[in-house]
Amino acid sequence: MATTTHDDHLLQLVTFRIGEEEFGVNILQVQEIIRMLDITKVPKAPDFVEGVINLRGKVIPIIDLRKRFGLPARERDKMSRIIVVEIGTTVVGFIVDAVSEVLRLPASTVEPPPPVVAGLDAEYISGVGKLDDRLLIMLDMDRLLSRDEKTALGAA
Repeated sequence: MATTTHDDHLLQLVTFRIGEEEFGVNILQVQEIIRMLDITKVPKAPDFVEGVINLRGKVIPIIDLRKRFGLPARERDKMSRIIVVEIGTTVVGFIVDAVSEVLRLPASTVEPPPPVVAGLDAEYISGVGKLDDRLLIMLDMDRLLSRDEKTALGAA
């Protein structure tokens, strides 16, 4: 087990799976994690928007991260979750296949995304975390949506 030095701060991440890949987001960006709810379709919504949910009286747009990443659709099951995050002033829910854990990761174990990944809309990949036997793709939720998409969500 690696020891942590004083100048190596720990990142607290919520980790989740989409297909075989594991992703992490800063825990400070996550408001809550909820089970799947009934999603109301919104006419003329952008393709990546599944619809909206009513979360304690607040209407929140829901985005399927599989669609956002260009992955094939998958049947939702009892492990599927919605991760509710705040992007700027907009609260958005992201559908993921499963939430794994809350993890503390030393900042020194995170590397910038490799150039090969740069072709995959890497502007929202903030780094790759190295764990004992796996890699964790770290997402910057603020960059996950383009300015136009954020505007479309604000209007949704």
